[in-house]
Amino acid sequence: QVVYTVQSICRRGVIMTFKTGFVFAAAVSLLLASITVAAAARPPNFVLFLADDMGFGDVGCFGHPTILTPSIDALAHSGMKFTQFYSAYPICTPSRSGLLTARLPVRNGIYSNASVPLDMIFRVFLPNALGGLPAKETTIPQVLKTAGYNSALIGKWHLGHVDCLPTQRGFDEFYGLPYAQDEGCPPKCPFPPWPGVPLYDNMTIIEQPVDLSTLTPRYNQKAFEFIDKNKDNPFFLMMSYDEVHVPLFASNAYLNKSARGFFGDAMEEMDGSIGAIMQKLQDSKLLDNTLVIFSSDNGAWTEKELDGGSNGLLRGQKGETWEGGMRVPTIFSWPGVIPSGTTSLALGSLMDLLPTFAELASVPTPNKTLDGHSLVPVITGKNYTNSSRETIFYYRTHVIMAVRYGQYKAHYYTRSGWGLDGYEKHDPPILFHLEHDPSELYPLDPDDYKDLLSQFDVIVKKHKESIGPLPPAQLDEIDWSNKVVPCCDKQTNCTCKAGGVTLPYFDQLNIG
Repeated sequence: QVVYTVQSICRRGVIMTFKTGFVFAAAVSLLLASITVAAAARPPNFVLFLADDMGFGDVGCFGHPTILTPSIDALAHSGMKFTQFYSAYPICTPSRSGLLTARLPVRNGIYSNASVPLDMIFRVFLPNALGGLPAKETTIPQVLKTAGYNSALIGKWHLGHVDCLPTQRGFDEFYGLPYAQDEGCPPKCPFPPWPGVPLYDNMTIIEQPVDLSTLTPRYNQKAFEFIDKNKDNPFFLMMSYDEVHVPLFASNAYLNKSARGFFGDAMEEMDGSIGAIMQKLQDSKLLDNTLVIFSSDNGAWTEKELDGGSNGLLRGQKGETWEGGMRVPTIFSWPGVIPSGTTSLALGSLMDLLPTFAELASVPTPNKTLDGHSLVPVITGKNYTNSSRETIFYYRTHVIMAVRYGQYKAHYYTRSGWGLDGYEKHDPPILFHLEHDPSELYPLDPDDYKDLLSQFDVIVKKHKESIGPLPPAQLDEIDWSNKVVPCCDKQTNCTCKAGGVTLPYFDQLNIG
């Protein structure tokens, strides 16, 4: 297991000065000055490591006792850990639309109008989905392109595949899966059965069904190639891991290694991938000019028992608007810029990434209503205890389930994540003090907080006014004939192997 080290050029220069004397020290100073000028002229790179269905309690530095995550822990040691950070939604597709656009999913049509309980079918984009992230939305790679950035998404997309793949929404490169690895046969056979999950290289299916046992090593190789191609150009690399969504998988190098079992194997392989890419950034002398973020698209799917993760002390799970569904472990790291070994209690959201990147890249944000706020003052240490964000909105489809305002959270509706029950309305809303009670176990007496609840009512009213008329519901657009289901070759029953492709394993990537 590689644990990367961070050693600045300045430190090396000082060490060399002691050894070689004043003349060489002057030369080093001139070299450092030229490097500083070059670095100032080039905006920072951005690398996002996004886990899938990983909970608040699944990482070593967030408290898991048996899952070993030294690479993720090293990011926390070198950077800032956020303990009150949220996804845009408690399930995959809407969460990712919010991340890439800095807009709540309901604003860009990533919701369903289906009635209860049929709405449980229309929660994410399936293989026969016609909908997708609308082309009129502006994504992170499109914002950064105005500053000359190249962007790659390696891993899971899940924002539509009919005229809607990543390279059609701003990314220059895509290598990965169009949707989750359980949306195909094998490993799962719905009715009617869908073919195996395809692996895309840009817009071409190169393998179907995807060989999950070699997938993460191939992602690593693609990441290395992208970094090599962009050493002299600013870039955005989004590593959108399929781990730890079910069905779980791991390569031979990680199978049966973790004390946590199969789930731990998958977590530790993802951690190994993060370590390998961080080592690549360091070897390429890019680490000091790269902002790295680690997070998850939503909380753990505890419904899956041992195959699911842990949300630690947080109540609820993926699919729900209790804290366990949307509060996610998050780390920002940037040597020399972000104070190392710090923990921020500031409110943050994955929707804050776009405005944060835009400010650091000195480019304007899209001219439309955004739900994200720049975190630059927080991560640079100017005000790491507070952000400009005061609220978090918790949605299911187009229903406002709950609102966080400062330390308090009001639940207007509750509903289980995976049952057939409907919405349970609460009037007055169930109120919690999240900094005192992050587990949401002890409701406050509403009679003691009438003024505060009135403030919540004003916030909700103003927010609804900002939403305006809803755009078309993309998740309801389904091709019931299944003609749009991805298939590499119908003559082979959608079965294609990556012919002539050498699959890189971890021992070939110097991961150990």
